[in-house]
Amino acid sequence: MLGWLSKTLSAIQGVAPNKQSTLTKEQLEEVLLEADVEYDLVEIILRELHGDKIRREQVRSKLLFTLSWAAYESPQNIAPFVDLIVGVNGAGKTTTISKLAKRSLNEGKSVLLGASDTFRAAAIEQLGLWAKRLEIPIIASKQGHDPSAVAFDAIESAKARGTDHVIIDTAGRLHTQKNLANELQKIVRICDKAHSGAPHRKMLIIDGTQGNSAIAQARAFHEMIDIDGIIVTKLDGTAKGGAVFSIAYALRLPILFVGVGEQPEDLIEFDKYAFVDGFLDAIFESENAGTATFSSPQKVPNTQEQSSTPSPVQSGPTLEQISRLHAIEGADRTRLVALLDSDGYSLLSRHFVRNKNTWDDFKLVPDEASLYWEIRARDGSVLKRYPLEA
Repeated sequence: MLGWLSKTLSAIQGVAPNKQSTLTKEQLEEVLLEADVEYDLVEIILRELHGDKIRREQVRSKLLFTLSWAAYESPQNIAPFVDLIVGVNGAGKTTTISKLAKRSLNEGKSVLLGASDTFRAAAIEQLGLWAKRLEIPIIASKQGHDPSAVAFDAIESAKARGTDHVIIDTAGRLHTQKNLANELQKIVRICDKAHSGAPHRKMLIIDGTQGNSAIAQARAFHEMIDIDGIIVTKLDGTAKGGAVFSIAYALRLPILFVGVGEQPEDLIEFDKYAFVDGFLDAIFESENAGTATFSSPQKVPNTQEQSSTPSPVQSGPTLEQISRLHAIEGADRTRLVALLDSDGYSLLSRHFVRNKNTWDDFKLVPDEASLYWEIRARDGSVLKRYPLEA
């Protein structure tokens, strides 16, 4: 098991506590959605799986396909190699830069930092503290100065010193997206002017705790400067690790590294095979294990012998009603969809709904005792209730 994936695997085990040799499509859907795999991608995966019982190898091949763009070859260059780091504020850019620098130092390379995030004064100070801690040079200016000029000076300084690796920070937010795009595009042009072919790698930092909501911002950065690869941070602190599949598939970009802690050493290369296998280890039992089954959510009828005294008429839910509550089909589905729509939700499956405004997904849980469908948050609190009977 991948230790940094533990929160995601715990979330999976919350809906699938027992490992199986096979899963139904419905069970697999529930697992993938719980791990924050985007619903559209879940539908694609399920559509490509055939048969009533889905085995581990079938799922493995589909998940690996979503990561088929993970291959990356570092471009050939004449030193210094220039990395341009982009991403929104709070995604972990500064910490990730320190981790990349530490990685190069461990490989015996010399490193220089360029503080081109001149929009936010604290960014210069924070990067300076990491440079001091790692004992590497940094080229910086003052808040408000031209960031592309800082990038140019950083590369020129690295060339003069014979430095192997330059890592340039950039602003995560300006007053408008157009301003940010113009600034980043100018930095890219100036880097190439300072050193032909630079920046050799443009990497986007994505906060893993944001899950699928990070896809939209990633697309925006990709449109601005053609991102080469992605680093996903904070994966050790989120149950949304399944969003990695969605991010890679939606953007058609390689995930190069994952951040799994706060220290400079806590950056590891992304291994798609280890990631998929670690993910599936929480769901499927080994090939030679016994056959287990999911427990049924439906009530089991009493099969004990009845006394000769006639039983009173039952006033509680009938098995037929409970079955309808779980099935959500026909007229029941139509009415539930309308109720959800009026409250701003869309029905994703028999187990999940999505808030149309925030795009957050929530569980749809049948309450058999009262014959209600309940929308529940991750902490178990009930957000909405809808009766089976009109």
